[in-house]
Amino acid sequence: MTVSDVVELEGHIIDSGLMERAFTVVMDLGGEFDIEEFSVGTTKTAESYCRMRVIAEDEASLQPILHELHQSGATLASPTDATLEPAPADNVVPDGFYSTTNHPTDVRIDGEWVPVADIEMDCAVVVENGGPDEVTARTKVLNAIEAGDSVVTGDAGIRVRPPERPRDSSGPFGFMRGGVSAERPSRSLIRDIAEAIAETKAQGGRVLCVAGPAVIHAGGGPGLARLVREGYVDAVSAGNGFAVHDMERSMYGTSLGMDVETMEHPRKGHKHHIYTISEVIRAGGIEAAVEEGLVEEGVMYECVTNDRDFVLAGSIRDDGPLPDTITDAVEAQNAIRRQAHEADLVLMLSSLLHSVAVGNCLSSTTRTVCVDINPATVTQLLDRGSAQAVGMVTDVGTFVPMLAEELLE
Repeated sequence: MTVSDVVELEGHIIDSGLMERAFTVVMDLGGEFDIEEFSVGTTKTAESYCRMRVIAEDEASLQPILHELHQSGATLASPTDATLEPAPADNVVPDGFYSTTNHPTDVRIDGEWVPVADIEMDCAVVVENGGPDEVTARTKVLNAIEAGDSVVTGDAGIRVRPPERPRDSSGPFGFMRGGVSAERPSRSLIRDIAEAIAETKAQGGRVLCVAGPAVIHAGGGPGLARLVREGYVDAVSAGNGFAVHDMERSMYGTSLGMDVETMEHPRKGHKHHIYTISEVIRAGGIEAAVEEGLVEEGVMYECVTNDRDFVLAGSIRDDGPLPDTITDAVEAQNAIRRQAHEADLVLMLSSLLHSVAVGNCLSSTTRTVCVDINPATVTQLLDRGSAQAVGMVTDVGTFVPMLAEELLE
């Protein structure tokens, strides 16, 4: 005796690799499949369709196969409504709750597919009913769950839509084509990235920059400040160190004690970063320091004077920290999440930890640019799951000025 169920695959399932993944999942998990219907799209815009019966020895073997197929974008041929269960307490989800991927997702409620808002990986899905025809669904991290929330459990009534290979794969953000190589032509790739940023802004989108202190150390600060000033960067996500070194450069001409022009270490230069923190604390924060004239240039100066959003997420190793640095980890995570959900394109510049934090909050459809001198860092960032990502192994102090030049000159 065997058991079986039927799944459907729709879209550009051949060149996006969905069919191959589906076959591999079934065989790797010990099942079999029978193709009951298969039609191939014969034009660039036509979609393909596959109806496949999945067969296993028993129900216990079948369910893991269906789960993995579902995560890859397959749907049951006869879908049912999603199963909802109330959260038993604050921060507590029901047993067997559905844990999200970072792909666009829908849930089936009363026979209708409802898109899940603010999609990101490793969250629960909460369904809310605001009245007749006002059913909504959105992700919630576990620490935001409230007692009584209607939480989706199991895999029934859930449709995952992994990004497919675009029919026009020109430009740097072609589907899953952004490999990591130090030998790629930097100037042409930077020009393509600049065009993507300009296109995003022209369409009313938002650009988020995740920046590490190396941007300042390597000489990229003035270029990034120009991008913020001219509106090509709408928001900055960073840590305490980035802001400190940026303002230290304005106040003392150094970054972590090193003169950014001569590369020399002036006497007592190693104290400049802590002096900077002290002066900003005395002023009452970054905005106050700008208003008092203590900080007269740099990325943080441009954020304040041009009303650009910034989040400084703290860590255990921070000096000071600055008054603007968010030291509560959950509060910082929520602030980063807000920025990530609003972003249409993300620049990740030499900041592994903050970039991973932001990457965890991004949809797989968000365009992402990762730049670092360390190939392993770029690889790890690209592996966060975006289908539209490009990586550059290069000095960020070279990348940022060249990007600013392409956009502003």
